[in-house]
Amino acid sequence: MTYLPKKQPLSPNYEENVEYLKKELGVDISFDCLHLDLEYAGRKMAIFLIDGFGKDDILHYLMNLLADIEPCQLDPDPLMKLMKTYIPYVEISKSDDLNQGIDWVLAGPTILLVEGLTEFIQIDARTYPVRGPEEPDVERVVRGARDGFVETIIFNTALTRRRVRDRSLRMEYFSIGRRSKTDVCISYIEDIVDIHIVDRIKESLKKIDTDGLPMGEKTVEEFICGRHLNPYPLVRYTERPDTAAVHLFEGHVLIYVDGSPSVLITPTTFWHHLQHAEEYRQKPIVGSYLKFVRFFAVWLSIFLLPLWYLMSTHHELLLDRLSFIGPEKVGNIPLFLQFIFIEVGMDMLRMATIHTPTSVSTGLGLVSAIVIGQVAVEVGLFVNEVVLYIAIAAIGTFATPTYELSLANRMLRLSLLTITALFGVPGYVIGLTLTVLFFVSFKSFHIPYLWPFIPFNPKAIRDVIFRIPMPLKNRRPIVLHPRDPDR
Repeated sequence: MTYLPKKQPLSPNYEENVEYLKKELGVDISFDCLHLDLEYAGRKMAIFLIDGFGKDDILHYLMNLLADIEPCQLDPDPLMKLMKTYIPYVEISKSDDLNQGIDWVLAGPTILLVEGLTEFIQIDARTYPVRGPEEPDVERVVRGARDGFVETIIFNTALTRRRVRDRSLRMEYFSIGRRSKTDVCISYIEDIVDIHIVDRIKESLKKIDTDGLPMGEKTVEEFICGRHLNPYPLVRYTERPDTAAVHLFEGHVLIYVDGSPSVLITPTTFWHHLQHAEEYRQKPIVGSYLKFVRFFAVWLSIFLLPLWYLMSTHHELLLDRLSFIGPEKVGNIPLFLQFIFIEVGMDMLRMATIHTPTSVSTGLGLVSAIVIGQVAVEVGLFVNEVVLYIAIAAIGTFATPTYELSLANRMLRLSLLTITALFGVPGYVIGLTLTVLFFVSFKSFHIPYLWPFIPFNPKAIRDVIFRIPMPLKNRRPIVLHPRDPDR
C-alpha cells in the first residue's frame, strides 16, 4: 500500500508552522529548498518552493499583486479574498495539512503561508526541465507524426488528449512510492473500456509498496504483472502518441509514469507486439505485404537456427536436392558451441554499441564485421554457414517492432537450439510442443496470450494477418469486452 504520512494540522501559531516546514524541507541544509519571508497587507507571509521548479515570472507577478493589497481589503474572509481575488492563477488550492504541503513543495508547486489563516495556499506554478517531443528512435515511420512522448507526465497526457478529444477520456492520478512519490496516471475511455480491467489495474497500483520507482514504468510493470521468470512482455511499451490513441479507441488502458517517455499499454497479446505504425501508413495491400514480411522475419529469428542445426547434423532428414544446406566443413569447434559463442558475441556487440558514442559507433560495427568476423572464419573458429544464418536470425530480431519481444524471442531461440543439440529430432519436436504449451499457459490479465489463434476467432485473425482497410475495421477486439463493441 502507498505510504501516507501522518497528518500534521496547521498550528494557530504562524512561527511554529514556518519552523516545521523549514525543518522538514531542510531549508538550511539543501541549497535548492527556498524560503521567502514576506509581509503584505500587514500580515506575515512565507513562500516555500524548490529552486528550478518554480516559474520566476509567475511568482514575481503574484508578489507584485500581493504588495498592492491594503489590510482592509482582506476582510471579512482573508483566505477566500486571496484565492478568488488577489491571486489570479489557474491552478490553486488550499489545505490545513503541513505534511501534504511538504509533498506539494517537493513535487514542484509553491505553498504560501499567511499569518492568521487556518489553511495555507498551494500555487501550482511549476515547470520541469524537459526535452522536445521528438520522434522516438525505436518507432520511426516514413510517413506519419514526428512527435513522441517525453519525460514529463503532464506533457504526455496532453499529447494524448490532442488526439482523443472524447468527453469520456479519463486520466486518473496516483502517487506511488513511500519516498519518491512518483506521479502515475492511468488513462482509458470510460464508454469503451471494460471497467473490471480498470479496477484490477487500480488495485495493483495501490498495492505497490516500495521506496520509489527507480526504473519508472518497468518497475510498475513488474509489480502489476508478476511472472518474473517469463521473458515475454505482458504489456506493450510505446513512445508514440498516435499508437497510444489507437489502443485507447480499442478499449485498452494506458499507464503513464512521470520521468519516463514510455507509456504502458494493457492488456496485450503476442500479436500486439508485432504491430507497427508503418503498416497502417501505407495502402492496405502494401501494409499486408509488410506484415507478412515482418511475421516471416520473426519466424526466422526464432526457428531458423535450431532447424538448420537439426538438418546439418542429421543429413538423413534432407532430400538430395537440399544436401547443400549442411556445412562442408564442421570446423575446429562443434556447431552448437559456435552458435553459442556468436550469440554471446552479438549481445556483447549490442551492449558495446549502446555504450559507445554515436560518432564512433560506425567504426565499432566495421571492426566487428570485418576484423573479428572475417578473421574468425579464416582461423576456423566459425564456419561460413554459421555466420550466414546468425546474420539472418539477427535481421529477423531487428525487424521485430517491440524490443522486449525481440529479447524474449532470442531466449526462446537459444532454448530450442539447446534442446535440439541435446536430443536431436525428439528434442526439436519436444521443444516446439513445449513452446506452444508455454504460450497457451499464460495470460495478460484475463486475455490469452495467443488470442485470436488460441482460442480461435476467425474474424479477429483477419485483423492479425492482414492490414484491414479502415472502413472495414469496424469492430473493437471482443476479447477486451468493450462496452461499445461497434465503432
